[in-house]
Amino acid sequence: MEASAVELDLQRSVQAVLRQLRAQDPALQNNQGMWRWSLHKKVDRDPGKSPALVRILLRELEKAESEDARQVIIPLLHTLMYVLTKATGIPEELYQRIYTLCMRLLTLPSPYCAIALDCAIRLKTETAVPGTLYQRLVIAEQNLRSELYPYQERVLLFVDPELVSPSVCSALLLEIEAAQTQQTPEACMRHVVSHTLQAALGEACRAEALQRKLRASPRRALERYFHAVVAAVEQMASEPSSSRVGHLERLEEIYCSLLGPTAAARGRCGGDALPDRPPNIPLPSPLITFHLWTDEEQLWKELVLFLRPRSLLRLSADLEALDLQGLLPDQALARESVLSTDSGIERDLPLEAEEPLMTGSSEMEHVGLQRKGGIKKRVWPPDILMPGSWDGTPGLHRRTGRPSGDGELLPGVSRLHTARVLVLGDDRMLGRLARAYRNLRKRETQMFCLTPRLSLQLYYIPVLTPEPPSLDTSRNIDPFILDVITYYVRMGTQPIYFQIYTVKIFFSDLSQDSVEDIFLTELKVKIQDSKFPKDCSSPRRRGVVESPGAELSLGYRKALLSRRTREVTISLRATGLVLKALPARDTDDHTCLNVSVTEVVKSSNLAGRSFSTATNTFRAANIQIQSQDQRLLTLVLDKDHRRTFRDVVRFEVAPCPEPCSGAQKSKGLWLSSHQQEMERTRAKPKPLLMPINTFSGIVQ
Repeated sequence: MEASAVELDLQRSVQAVLRQLRAQDPALQNNQGMWRWSLHKKVDRDPGKSPALVRILLRELEKAESEDARQVIIPLLHTLMYVLTKATGIPEELYQRIYTLCMRLLTLPSPYCAIALDCAIRLKTETAVPGTLYQRLVIAEQNLRSELYPYQERVLLFVDPELVSPSVCSALLLEIEAAQTQQTPEACMRHVVSHTLQAALGEACRAEALQRKLRASPRRALERYFHAVVAAVEQMASEPSSSRVGHLERLEEIYCSLLGPTAAARGRCGGDALPDRPPNIPLPSPLITFHLWTDEEQLWKELVLFLRPRSLLRLSADLEALDLQGLLPDQALARESVLSTDSGIERDLPLEAEEPLMTGSSEMEHVGLQRKGGIKKRVWPPDILMPGSWDGTPGLHRRTGRPSGDGELLPGVSRLHTARVLVLGDDRMLGRLARAYRNLRKRETQMFCLTPRLSLQLYYIPVLTPEPPSLDTSRNIDPFILDVITYYVRMGTQPIYFQIYTVKIFFSDLSQDSVEDIFLTELKVKIQDSKFPKDCSSPRRRGVVESPGAELSLGYRKALLSRRTREVTISLRATGLVLKALPARDTDDHTCLNVSVTEVVKSSNLAGRSFSTATNTFRAANIQIQSQDQRLLTLVLDKDHRRTFRDVVRFEVAPCPEPCSGAQKSKGLWLSSHQQEMERTRAKPKPLLMPINTFSGIVQ
């Protein structure tokens, strides 16, 4: 196919993607992922098309910038960066034009400026050291051991068997198994070596001969080449003043040792005709583990198992102290304790001028009372605070405020592990994820063991019902579902923080204790037909029509944009309520409860008294609802029938607070009443926000 024909074909594919992005009809937006996937597959099958596709995408981005067509800027940037990560042979002038464009996009509001900045940083890295983005991505995702780049990632795919059909689960399993049988550690190391040398040496690299040599190399030799290439790239990337010539010389030495000096020299001199199409170097999909979510503690256990394999690097002393010591999947963490040498008796304390006792001193020299075997709990340094979230890279967030405490927690301790937790389902699965996330945060306030080592990223893919009836469960060559998941976890870097709400439920049976639970999406209230048992014997007057619904008392704090406090108390008769926690629109950045009340309206006419209903809506920061006429309520959390509460007379809903550590709780015991009041006034409990990664965050 001639160059003009290739560009024309790619241009048509890009225009199809743009038409889908600009379409207002939701029915026309269903195949957005398919169009983008088809575009990437064209380049995967023929890598020589990459420079042409980069030019087309850059031209469309420049056009969108000039026309202020912001709805296509972020998708085009993601598509462009995905192509650049895998491509080789892109001219430097294209990199420079893309970098200049990203710098101009920094003048736009969030999230455009945040995504443009991330792209600019990656472009600068790739321009300085070609092949860095591909190499680091494969090393982290495939858990290849490297001392110079010790980061590891894993995708944990959780599916609720009651929400996702067996056909979807079967298709996912087959695609994951088929991909992982092809991308062995040896194959991934060959891809890294081949891609890095081809990206750095360009046309001087005999790509086909290089790949044949790598396939014929034994495991030990392949590992040696792999570590040599990684060392060359990371040394160049870590030293800003490094010479580009010296970097190329090191890579040429590796290239010559692979092919031999004669064959390598022939390739540089153009002795052999280069092939028309460069060989394809695939970008392997990340390591994905498939889990049927049946246990409440399953997420915690899987995260622990991810951290169990020790790195080849020796951990720092501070990190060793935080390490999981002899933890089995179904056991609690061992408590870290140290021996106390202080008896707590004033007589045993040495004088200020006294020298400390030598270890060889005789016990007869001590005349004070002594107590052995005292246990003192480990106390964290006062400047170490519990992090507000486990996300690594700062991103967009709601106006409620980004949780504080990100970054390095201890000197020399960094998060080398990244767990990307992806859930499939609907609101019921999101509710289950919120409960697991809250439990993790509560556990970390006591243990503080996963947080220093783990960056937790959360992803969500909705599964609509009825599901895809024509799923092919055969071992496809180009798995669509796996590619979509891979693209999402790689490019979805902008989190949106959703408020988790806690609900306290009181029942009609006074002997039954109140229950506390949480929800993320909605709480639905239904009026039961039954009443209190004591009311069953009350006679009903003949001819009196009983009005539907129940008399409810509502007390809530009105949600105002000014953040001022305004308490409202009302009584009304209603047949049901719905409390929605998610905003009505994607652009709505105001965190609050959207309450919809189906109110009963009484009317009188010649035929008698009649009743109708009307829906009233309002926003609330928190709310308390109680039944006044002995009607019982039924609560359903996050549309999950498994989380249904019956015979409810009262419930209270408020933002779920951040879990408080034991050290913070015990701190109040040592303060006076005035100091405690000052502490409560100064440090109000922060709400617990759960980050869900998206492609764009909140579009303003």
